[in-house]
Amino acid sequence: MPPIPKFSKKDIVQCSYEIVKKEGFAKLNARRIAAELGCSVQPIFHNFTSMEELNKEVYKCIYQKYKAYMLSGKEKENPYKQMGISYIEFASDYPEFFKILFMQKTTLNANDFVVNDAIGEDVIKTGQTLTGLSYEEQKKFHVKVWIFTHGIACLVATKTIQFTQEEIEELLAKSVKEMLIGYIKERK
Repeated sequence: MPPIPKFSKKDIVQCSYEIVKKEGFAKLNARRIAAELGCSVQPIFHNFTSMEELNKEVYKCIYQKYKAYMLSGKEKENPYKQMGISYIEFASDYPEFFKILFMQKTTLNANDFVVNDAIGEDVIKTGQTLTGLSYEEQKKFHVKVWIFTHGIACLVATKTIQFTQEEIEELLAKSVKEMLIGYIKERK
């Protein structure tokens, strides 16, 4: 009898990640992973106690991909705008991942949703350098900007509307500027 191929946790997570990237978590199960790897389900449950444990590992990988996109935007000129563009690009490049991270039922309000994420906190601080607002003011302002940006990202992730890169950049630049002017007027 030939030896059973051995698959590491990393192999199984990577295979699962690829399935989820194309089809979402709904299509991820042990039989599907085994078929992709060309093995039985035994190596999966040898490395993971449950599918829930495997799903958590895949989720971590998805979040790391998102985080890399956002941090790459922070390194560019006009980082607040670029981080918004990176958010939308992530939705375009990885629509299933975007849906998993940002289009699931939650009990959070918009403010909590934004600051619940370490990246959201980073975006708020980056925005402060652009606006000159206090942290609390920037947080309130950013929630409005995020809702607008999230709307575009949802349209992109679901392929409801096709935007060019130029359209996205123009929408963000003009709208955020107008929102900031309005926000500052409201404060007075």
